[in-house]
Amino acid sequence: MAIRLTPQDQAFYELLAAGGQNLAAAAAVLCDLLSPDADRKAIADRMRELEHAGDSVTHRILRQLNTSFVTPFDREDIYALAGRIDDVMDCLDEVTEFVVLADVGPLPELVKTQIQLIEQGCSQTAGALSRLRTLQNLETYWIEVNRLENEADDVHRKLLSEMFSGKYEILTMLKLRELADLLEDTSDALEHVAHSVETIAVKES
Repeated sequence: MAIRLTPQDQAFYELLAAGGQNLAAAAAVLCDLLSPDADRKAIADRMRELEHAGDSVTHRILRQLNTSFVTPFDREDIYALAGRIDDVMDCLDEVTEFVVLADVGPLPELVKTQIQLIEQGCSQTAGALSRLRTLQNLETYWIEVNRLENEADDVHRKLLSEMFSGKYEILTMLKLRELADLLEDTSDALEHVAHSVETIAVKES
């Protein structure tokens, strides 16, 4: 692996790690929805703050790309990774906003499982992004995120089957179906981040 000692390297590593930590913080906020007496409006407001923080990190990465002559990884890979981190944050924000705006009722256990899987994926992602400087122990990360995404797919399919079982009134079913799909999109977005990290690690190995 080529060694590049430039001031720009330090900035990119720190900014990408900050993006990962922001995702982990957002996932913790998402998990607050699991409480039956959760203040959902406050959760959505906090998530929006984290979404703005994530946007700020993304913009700083893009500015750094525009002003840096040398980058630690290929520019297009940094650009793709930053964009995919931002996509996850947007998905998390959309989930909490929908829960409030659609006045979603009690969350089924399978939806709670979706949320827990996302929290695990965000935690794994934050850890991996903090290790980009050394590129150590990253393969276990993208393997685990892929496993979590596959598990999330299974949960999503079971949830859809439950939705159409006649257990729910039509309006409730439609709300929960949309929420389940948004959570599935979030799991997919996390896997896309893992793919970007894998691309970088393979190129740099």
